Amino acid sequence: MPEKYILKLYILGSNAASELALKNLREIISHESNTQFDLEVIDVRRHPELAEDARILAVPTLIKKLPKPMRKIIGDLSNKQKVLHSLDLISQG
Repeated sequence: MPEKYILKLYILGSNAASELALKNLREIISHESNTQFDLEVIDVRRHPELAEDARILAVPTLIKKLPKPMRKIIGDLSNKQKVLHSLDLISQG
């Protein structure tokens, strides 16, 4: 049974960077057919307390909660190889 990934994407409304990060992440997830993802998108304008609890200093920020180790990726997620490596979906090399 494949491992389930729990991801949280913190964005700031519907600005260009937020939209691009969400588009890039959905594209990456769609190509990982052997992996199950649970994605929660959190708008820090609507839920500033969640951003504070997660210690979000910049947006967009993607947090991989599970599987461990927890990782944070800041930016629009346009570097697919870096994102895949950070999520432990590919090895660096």
